[in-house]
Amino acid sequence: MKHFLIGQLDDQLRDAGSRSLMFFDLGPPPFIRFPGPGPVFLDAPGQSTGTVGAVVSDGRIDEAAVIMTNGNRLPLNHAAAAQLANLPLHQPVSVDLDGLGEYRVESQPANNDHIVVTGLPTSVIHATLLSVVAVFGILTTIGLALAVVAGIIIVRRQLRPLSIMASTAREVAQLELERREVLLPTPAVQVDPAAERTEVGQLAGALTMMMNRIAEALAARHASEARVRQFVADASHELRTPLTSIRGYTEFAQKLSAGGHTDLPYVLGRVESEAIRMTGLVEDMLLLARLDEGRPLGAEELDLSELIIDVVSDAQIAGPEHRWTLDLPDDPVLLTGDRARLHQVLANLLSNARVHTPPGTEVISRLQWANDGGALIHIVDNGPGIPAARQYEIFQRFVRGDSSRSRRAGSTGLGLAIASAVVRAHHGTIGVESISGKTTFTVELPASVTRCGGTADG
Repeated sequence: MKHFLIGQLDDQLRDAGSRSLMFFDLGPPPFIRFPGPGPVFLDAPGQSTGTVGAVVSDGRIDEAAVIMTNGNRLPLNHAAAAQLANLPLHQPVSVDLDGLGEYRVESQPANNDHIVVTGLPTSVIHATLLSVVAVFGILTTIGLALAVVAGIIIVRRQLRPLSIMASTAREVAQLELERREVLLPTPAVQVDPAAERTEVGQLAGALTMMMNRIAEALAARHASEARVRQFVADASHELRTPLTSIRGYTEFAQKLSAGGHTDLPYVLGRVESEAIRMTGLVEDMLLLARLDEGRPLGAEELDLSELIIDVVSDAQIAGPEHRWTLDLPDDPVLLTGDRARLHQVLANLLSNARVHTPPGTEVISRLQWANDGGALIHIVDNGPGIPAARQYEIFQRFVRGDSSRSRRAGSTGLGLAIASAVVRAHHGTIGVESISGKTTFTVELPASVTRCGGTADG
């Protein structure tokens, strides 16, 4: 700005110098408007207030003056006049004149070996620059204030999810995570969809995902603990009866032994029976625990048709009052699996059908190919059916078909739970559909089977 204003002032100085030189060469005018000392060209039209004029001859100042605000001319002091004596020609220069301040002056040669010096004050430039600095200072202050306010608003708005995350973290830290069911605040932070790709949005999304995973893990832990507590309660309930029987028969045997009674073999037989029953219960629970741990099962190629025939034959001997029917494909169904455990699955399903249906019920064991090449096993009976309220929990542990928890035929309530665990260990599925007059258990095994000696890998 200063450079631009000095350029404008230099243009004005050239015009003023041209007027001064022209009126100096023309000589004194016929009249003088403002009498006073100094060159008469200062009285020429167009000369502005504050203009300095001087005439130099042989390196000495002949006359020098400045135009006052009232139009009169005021002579320069000797120090100021001396500063105008030796200046370069045709070149505007800045001179700090004594008693007047900074000026832009220019020297031009005139007739009779004289030099005309003209000067204009730079006070207007300084005043303009001060005004510009003041305006810029005020605008900058206002701009900075607005920027600070806008920045605070924007930053608080953008960082608001961080405050919510900190509050959520403090809330979670105060929860009792070590016991009982824990409900975490989800979602942890609500993020504007437009801000999901920002750093704060990504952090909020990651925290929400982490909170969801932690909530799922805590819920799974709580459910697992609940299952363990229920399992322990059920196991204790199941083991209490045979242990009580063994204790009672033992005490009775001691009395018989002391009295010489002949019923001692019967009592010892009952003790053995209860011990065998308790052993079977413990083995079933141990099997479930091993399956829960994910221990691998045996793997051998077996004929599923032959296995079903063997199981149905055993069931027919155990329940001759039922009608047992086989529905098998013409070709053998070969697959790789644990023969003993699959035998246990089918035996448990047939035993369940035998125990919970009246004599004369028809039980059909059907084997067929699935659409994806796997094997489907259907155990169908025309008994009274399973109540709808119990179908969803029938594969849970220590669940029986009736609510009386009867132990008819030695049932412990673990047969279907073991069947479900073994099928899952073979990467298969098991389900039940039951209405009055028809109950169907369906076991689907994966397609790692072989037809008639050929291989079909799933």
